[in-house]
Amino acid sequence: MLLSLGLILLCQLIGEALAHALALPVPGPVIGLVLCVLLLALRDRLGRLTPAELRDGTFERTGAGILSHLSLLFIPAGVGVVQRLDVLAGNALPIGVALVLSTVLALSVTAALFAFVARRLP
Repeated sequence: MLLSLGLILLCQLIGEALAHALALPVPGPVIGLVLCVLLLALRDRLGRLTPAELRDGTFERTGAGILSHLSLLFIPAGVGVVQRLDVLAGNALPIGVALVLSTVLALSVTAALFAFVARRLP
């Protein structure tokens, strides 16, 4: 389990380093997630050459354990928002407009896609 957790954190660290070093517009954790997926794809191709923790399901169980406690990871972000309420209040209108428009856009695209797929099915 420690090796699996270490690999997950290493993927995130490499993602952060790449995002910072190359000034990429993608957050480091997203790059780290892609690296984790690539690691799992590589594991499936290499078979016995990979460590046992990657082959016996420990990596997946470690990820599931982290996901089961995902709500705890939002606490620091919530504290950060509360600490910067002045910035939030100063930009309340643009943030509110962005939230409403993005919600309407997401619902519209989802409904249009559903209608398109429903018409295509026999």
